[in-house]
Amino acid sequence: MAERNLDFDKMIDRRSTRCLKYDFAKRRGMPEDVLPLWVADMDFETSSYIQDALIERVNHGIFGYSEVQTQYFNIVRDWMKKHHNWDIQEKWLVKTPGVVFALAMAVKAYTQPGDSVLLQLPVYYPFSEVIEDNGRKVVSNDLYLGDDYRYHINFSDFEQKIIQEKIKLFFLCNPHNPVGRVWTESELIQLGEICVRHGVIVVSDEIHQDFVFYGKHQVFANLKKEFENISIICTSPSKTFNLASMMMSNIFIPNQELKRKFKKELDAAGTSQLGVMGLVACEAAYSKGEEWYQAMFAYVSDNISFVKQYVEKNLPNVTMIDTEGTYLVWLDFRKTGLSVDELEHFIIHKAKLWLDSGKIFGKCGEGFQRINVACPRSVLKEALDRIRTVLY
Repeated sequence: MAERNLDFDKMIDRRSTRCLKYDFAKRRGMPEDVLPLWVADMDFETSSYIQDALIERVNHGIFGYSEVQTQYFNIVRDWMKKHHNWDIQEKWLVKTPGVVFALAMAVKAYTQPGDSVLLQLPVYYPFSEVIEDNGRKVVSNDLYLGDDYRYHINFSDFEQKIIQEKIKLFFLCNPHNPVGRVWTESELIQLGEICVRHGVIVVSDEIHQDFVFYGKHQVFANLKKEFENISIICTSPSKTFNLASMMMSNIFIPNQELKRKFKKELDAAGTSQLGVMGLVACEAAYSKGEEWYQAMFAYVSDNISFVKQYVEKNLPNVTMIDTEGTYLVWLDFRKTGLSVDELEHFIIHKAKLWLDSGKIFGKCGEGFQRINVACPRSVLKEALDRIRTVLY
């Protein structure tokens, strides 16, 4: 049976499906007729092989406690080897109901209340939330925008913050959401060597690892043996195959003492087996989803190029940060002269768009907007046309 869901221009009405992206605008303070390109899920049907696997499981009709066997690990292992040249071991694997949940468990496992946790703003806002909500302190090694209009790491500040704040835990975002950087091998090695030198544990959120359009994704733990010993690598098929509501992630912890501490927090949180549908979806995605993934990847890549060309031609006071990875584009509106509040009003109430405001990613994100381009190109064009119409 051939893959059926390869028409990414197809418009699918997601309203009235309990969809966070479309059905909760009014409750979230947005106009009801807003066009949403904010939260990071796709407006594409997932692979038909995943649909078929889920339907087959539903038709069985029994949904008792479920767990995976070695076949599941082998499927995940093969995907990681093929796409990221990473040899994983079954004893490293811990499954969690999402990467953000894993971040929260890491905070509880490896720090104490009042401790500082390091991250790199502007960054995916749940990073800060799970630190602060667990009674820890957020410390940022802010990324900076270079003359090449790419974000870079201030390594001296990174090490200084570790020393000054007695950092034990660092959240790495790789590829980086929202600025779209795919960190190079040399950048990651420099970060890692600093962390090894000061005994810092690295939680690397690599959920966007399958969306690299420029450069190559480097699994942090795979760069040096010493890094493997301090790493918690967070992955999931959810971004790659549009399975966010399946609530399942594969977390790899090679250091068995770190794994023991992590699992202790999972037990304390009352988690055990995950939902069977997420497990079934993951197996189907990684074993049968390659054709769909490659087609989707090419479409999203073209969408990113479309946005870049559109912005350069039609939005002279807006700059698109080059998107090396993820399907989330970072737009710089600072040259428009709009204040942060004016930009918010402009985007939401004039352009009637629901994007992710840069300010929620940290103060250094003010003046930016994050737009999700994993949608039919006609929707993307409509969003950009709305900006052009009201801005000029």
